[in-house]
Amino acid sequence: MCRNIRPLFNFDPPANDDEVRAAAIQFVRKVSGYTKPSAANTAAFDEAVDAVAAASRALLDNLTTNAPPKNREEEAAKRKARSAARFATA
Repeated sequence: MCRNIRPLFNFDPPANDDEVRAAAIQFVRKVSGYTKPSAANTAAFDEAVDAVAAASRALLDNLTTNAPPKNREEEAAKRKARSAARFATA
């Protein structure tokens, strides 16, 4: 589950709210053990996602760095290359 959470800081353009929410959903899924909560737990699950997304957005907005912003396409290409090398069949 958590392999889908990508670093969101220091990219050009910055992470949007959809990306932050997707990471929050993955985090709450991992912590709760649910990929889809039961009807009885949906409200708690959604509240947790909202809280994690808000905390993540606040963190991203307050972090600073001197490093130049990373390029999303270049980082995606690096991930694909690592995945291809990892899962290559001999």
